[in-house]
Amino acid sequence: MRLSCADEMLLLNGCPGVIGLAVVLSGERPDVDRVRARVVERWAGLERMSRVLDRPAGPRGRARWAVPAPFDPVEQVAVTRNELDELWAWNVDRPLPDGTPPWRLFVVPDAAAHGGDFALALLAQHTLLDGRSLATLMRALMDEPEPVRERGRPVPSPRGGLRAAGRELRAMTAPGQALPTRTPGEAYASVAVRELPAHTVRSARRQPADGRGATLNELLVGAVAGALRARYGPVRGWRQREVPAYTAVPCDLRSRGNPGELGNTVTVVRVPLPVDVDGPLARLRACQDALAGVPERAAVHASVLFPAAEAARRTGPWVTRLLTSSGRHSCFAATATTAMKWPGAASAFQGCRLVRVVGLPPLQRPGTVSFAVAQAGDAFTLTAVGNGGPDDAGRLADAVVTEFETWARTATPSVL
Repeated sequence: MRLSCADEMLLLNGCPGVIGLAVVLSGERPDVDRVRARVVERWAGLERMSRVLDRPAGPRGRARWAVPAPFDPVEQVAVTRNELDELWAWNVDRPLPDGTPPWRLFVVPDAAAHGGDFALALLAQHTLLDGRSLATLMRALMDEPEPVRERGRPVPSPRGGLRAAGRELRAMTAPGQALPTRTPGEAYASVAVRELPAHTVRSARRQPADGRGATLNELLVGAVAGALRARYGPVRGWRQREVPAYTAVPCDLRSRGNPGELGNTVTVVRVPLPVDVDGPLARLRACQDALAGVPERAAVHASVLFPAAEAARRTGPWVTRLLTSSGRHSCFAATATTAMKWPGAASAFQGCRLVRVVGLPPLQRPGTVSFAVAQAGDAFTLTAVGNGGPDDAGRLADAVVTEFETWARTATPSVL
């Protein structure tokens, strides 16, 4: 079974490729056998969850998906001794082993650090599943077994056809900068999880005061730009180069007809970060302007670039390696920024109430940091994954929280 173009590019991008999503729950922790029984009930019929990566023996072969047998719940679902943050830090730079379906579900006995009694944490190779797939799978485990309640968004038709594709190719290959590192060639993986208070996020969303307000995604990108400026200074001083730093913005390409599709139905749009813009509000406005064109740019990927890449790669593996080459460099995107919302007001697992959701974005190339904000009701959780200094993730996560707090302090009070 052939890998899709997106699967293959993720396999060949040179990164560990482990992503995760955890649900923190309040109540008595169920026995692991009960968790396994729910997993078998809800996931055993999903063919993708039984796939194993069959790697080629020689350099010219291509990896393929195989389904040798249904997954084994005893091997795939286990109790961990680690707390959630430790589990994330231990696994983010360690690809899951070959020979079994590349996912694991862990029961985390202690989730007090995140306001719950226990957690269920799903880890997977990005080659198998994207972030939206993780959310779909975790929702399927809940007591309310209707995992696909939200309506899928139609992918807008791009304007300009080949002309638009040319513009997008130029945007995706323009020179960029990685984050400054203290010692060239030396990088450390680090993970940090921070809570964003609901009142802080609500107040920040009212910025800018003379505009329409801001989405969570716009706030995250703007806060990351401010955090990079606070940590490293203006981009023009990083390496004395007049080229921007970019963030990679994942875009879900599922439509109304396939909102719960598993796999990698996603693309990444490269957006310049306004690090050199003075002032938090001015940076936020610049981010809103830059992100306004993202849906149409993603549509170009879906309707023009992906079909062309899929047709070209039939000639041999070298095509995918060529397509992936730019993304293998840290200067392609200094950061990645993802915002996700758990649908619905309330969820529970075997009677245990959902408290919050915690994401784990993938570790990227050295000189990068990935950020993800997950919303579940009024609980907002930021995760940062760094590949640079020993604690880049922690320092930058704190700086992102500071940006949210700055917006919140200067926001116009809401009128009840």
